[in-house]
Amino acid sequence: MTLASRGDARLVLSLASHSTIGGVDDTLEVTQGGEPVELTELVDAHGNRIHRCDVGEGEVTVRYRAEVSGRAESHEVSPLDEIVFLRPSRYCEADELVATATREFAGLTRDELLPAVSSWVGTNLEYVPGSSLPTDGAVRTLLAGKGVCRDYAHLVVALMRALDVPARLASVYAPGLDPMDFHAVAEIAVDGQWRVVDATALAPRSSLVRIATGRDAADTAFLSIHGAFVDLTELTVTATADVLPDDDISTLVSIG
Repeated sequence: MTLASRGDARLVLSLASHSTIGGVDDTLEVTQGGEPVELTELVDAHGNRIHRCDVGEGEVTVRYRAEVSGRAESHEVSPLDEIVFLRPSRYCEADELVATATREFAGLTRDELLPAVSSWVGTNLEYVPGSSLPTDGAVRTLLAGKGVCRDYAHLVVALMRALDVPARLASVYAPGLDPMDFHAVAEIAVDGQWRVVDATALAPRSSLVRIATGRDAADTAFLSIHGAFVDLTELTVTATADVLPDDDISTLVSIG
């Protein structure tokens, strides 16, 4: 990633694999003018690894590399999760989608809801890169009928919460994704476990690697900037797996 800072700025990066993943060999480097920039690592309430640094005016380069071996245990749904992830949030306005969710999915069991909501969102939205704004939430996405992965995930999360099912958003590395980029998916609480829903169907769910988890994109953005304007001038994301499995949306899968 290459950035162009117009002044003194603080960068908050959420690029590193999640703190609950074992078997990770990774490095994160930030340089400016050929010199390393000091990083401070923090872990937030969702277990996300966040790296903070201060930069001056000029070009900044960010490089992250990770090799993950094996699979992590799936995340359990805690009693607090069942409260926090039912609430409407900045980009998932569940309270405004109750009528829509009830009309479309009334009478379905929780197991039936996952493939039903995933298929409905995938059918009603068109994947169009560049079609949405960073400020768009689930309601605006539904009205526009198009978006990108985070828009799909926000709509899935909002509909599930509107049906009284805890749901959250996860940012991930997604081997097999085309076009390759950071990816966003929804996670739904089913029988005490978080199960992943990817309404875009662009990558196998069982090969996803968790970066960050939260209420919506406000908790999981790969880059936040404070203090000065910073332009993103170049971004390259690559994620590969030894084997890319088939994916059946009717099968319950956890990010591991």
